[in-house]
Amino acid sequence: MRLLVGSRGSRLSLVQTDHVLSLLKGIDDSLEFEVVAIRTKGDIDARPLYKIDGKGVFEKEVDQAVLSGNVHFAVHSMKDVPSDLHDDLIIASVPKRDSPYDMLICKGNGSLMSLPSNSIVGTSSLRRLVQLKRVRSDITVKPIRGNIDTRLAKMLNGEYDAVVLAEAGLSRLGLSGLYMGERLSKDIMMPAPGQGALAVVTRKDSTELIRLLKRIEDRASRAEIDAERMLLRMMDAGCRMPLGALARAHPSNLLTLEACILSIDGKHVIRAGLSSSMDDAEGLGARVARSLMEQGASSISEEWRSIPLE
Repeated sequence: MRLLVGSRGSRLSLVQTDHVLSLLKGIDDSLEFEVVAIRTKGDIDARPLYKIDGKGVFEKEVDQAVLSGNVHFAVHSMKDVPSDLHDDLIIASVPKRDSPYDMLICKGNGSLMSLPSNSIVGTSSLRRLVQLKRVRSDITVKPIRGNIDTRLAKMLNGEYDAVVLAEAGLSRLGLSGLYMGERLSKDIMMPAPGQGALAVVTRKDSTELIRLLKRIEDRASRAEIDAERMLLRMMDAGCRMPLGALARAHPSNLLTLEACILSIDGKHVIRAGLSSSMDDAEGLGARVARSLMEQGASSISEEWRSIPLE
C-alpha cells in the first residue's frame, strides 16, 4: 500500500511526520509513503499569531488536501488543530505524547527568575506572554516568528535575551542537550491545550485507513487530548485567548485536567481542576470549562476578543 501524506514543510513538521510514518512501518513494513509538503497561511504571514484572523493558520491548507483527496492523511502538531475540525475529517490517531511543557532558553545557565530586569524574551503566544509578565513584570516580551532554529539564532545573536519554546519541539529536533534552559512548571506557565501531542487526520469515510492509524494510538495520550480539546471547544478558544490546560493520565484509569485563563493585565487568573476516569475524558473537559465560566471566564474572553487585530 502506498499512501500520500500531507505535512507542513518546516523541519519540525517533517520530523514529526517521519516519526508517525516510522510507527506505521513498525506495524506493517510493506507500507510505502510519499510526503507532500504544503505551505499554510501561518508559514506565509509573518505577523504574531494573535494578529492573524482565523483559526487553523498552520493546518487549514493541509487538511484541505486531505478533503480533496490529494493526500490520504495529514500529520499536525495537535495544538495547531482547531477544536472545530471540518465535519468530514477525524483525528484518527494520537500517538504517544511528548512533553507538554514550555522551555525558557537563554545563553547562560539562567532561569526565568534570574533574568536581569529589562531582559527581552521572545514569544508570539498570548498565553506565554501574559503568564511571563504575571511572574516577571520587569521584563520585555517581544513577538518572535520563524521556525525553532530561526528563533534560537535570534537569541544567540543578541536580538533576544531568551526565548520560550515547546520542550517537545526541541526534543524532536535533537536540540534539548545543546541549549541551556529551564522547564517552566505549570504553576508558572500552563501549557497550551494539545501541546506535545501529534494529530493524524484523515477523512471520516476512510474506514480502512482509520483502522490502520488507530494501531499507533496511545490510549492515555488520546484521553488527555480529548479532555483538553473539549475544554478548548467549549471555551471557543484560539490564538487570541490565553487559555492554558494540561490533562494527565495516571495509573488506575485516573485522568486529571487543570486549566487557567488570564485577564489582559495578567492580574486576574481563573483556575479550575477536576478528575475523572479516562473513559470520561470529554465529560471532564466540559466540566472544567463550565467551572471556568462559572468563575467569570466569559468576561475575560470577551476582553481579549475586543482587542483590534492591528
